[in-house]
Amino acid sequence: MGFKKKSLVRSSLFILLTGIFLTAGLILCSEYNISVSKVSPVEAIPISETVSANVFLGPDTIQTIVKQTGPAVVKIETEIQAQGQYSPFLNDPFFRDFFGDSFKSQPEITNGLGSGFIISQDGYIVTNNHVVDGASKVNVYLSSSQEPYAAELIGSDGQLDLAVLKINAGNNLPFLEFGDTNKLEVGSWVIAIGNPYGLDHTVTVGVISAKGRPITIDGNEFKDLLQTDASINPGNSGGPLINLQGKVIGINTAINAQAQGIGFAIPSSTVTQVLDQLISNGKVIRPWMGIYMQPVTEELADYFGLEKIEGVLIRAVAEDSPAQKAGLQRGDIILEYNKKKINDPDTLSEEVLNTEIGDKVVLLVYRDGNTIYLPITIEER
Repeated sequence: MGFKKKSLVRSSLFILLTGIFLTAGLILCSEYNISVSKVSPVEAIPISETVSANVFLGPDTIQTIVKQTGPAVVKIETEIQAQGQYSPFLNDPFFRDFFGDSFKSQPEITNGLGSGFIISQDGYIVTNNHVVDGASKVNVYLSSSQEPYAAELIGSDGQLDLAVLKINAGNNLPFLEFGDTNKLEVGSWVIAIGNPYGLDHTVTVGVISAKGRPITIDGNEFKDLLQTDASINPGNSGGPLINLQGKVIGINTAINAQAQGIGFAIPSSTVTQVLDQLISNGKVIRPWMGIYMQPVTEELADYFGLEKIEGVLIRAVAEDSPAQKAGLQRGDIILEYNKKKINDPDTLSEEVLNTEIGDKVVLLVYRDGNTIYLPITIEER
């Protein structure tokens, strides 16, 4: 009987304590506005949403993207013919009569290798200009075929290092879409696919290390490259740099030979701005003034009698250029472009690039201690 009473007391105490804790919990939830609704099951999230939500990569994420995008990546082989060494004896008729054509200069053929990717079902391909520049023959290899397809050069631009090719391989080719570089952030995962050293469809993975890198490659000045630590080796040039949504956010274009883990890519935003021009016109049409300029330093300001450091100094004027037609001269200092203050060459270059071809603008120019206004019509370069 005593045992039953003790059990009853214990049960009563347990129920009482449980009620106290539940009541306290409800009061806390109400006080801090904590929801206690039923938890719904986790929904499946697409890769794009998963990445944007900063969720960790799954074990199969990279290989899934590579399987989906890899067939649109191509290998490009080129042949470049260069004239062989010239012998002055070939101008001598007696030498030619005696030896015949055995000493005749023969063209030398060099082979090149690069990468590219298909951007349309009917076979348009984007690559670097330096991959195909000067080539007399361009062959494209698809992952689905061992036989190459002869490629036609549709358009190119050396300044941007871009080129568009076309192959006739049907109208149902796999292709890649361009992503939005403006939404890309430093630290984002990227995948580089290409053919380094002729090794087909090599895949490397890294992150975006920096954006807007200004570098000079083979004399070309790039102001807005992506920097990545994904390995980019010779033969990768022209291949795609892909985000985790499977879209192209850059074109691999260069490596830093003095360092490891530093590669560069042309942003997709740069490509999409000129792609239609490359396909339609075969080139990029740019507004042009036709001057060579330099910043105005303190010494130059003193020399020319300027009250302060401003404007850009014209070092030379190109022949038959809009600048020459407008009467601009070497030694002129451009202070304003359509009423916009000019303090450095980059500012003036941007203003010209943003001007429609055929538009007439007014320059404020400092010359021989006086300021004058000169109208100039911007032309196509």
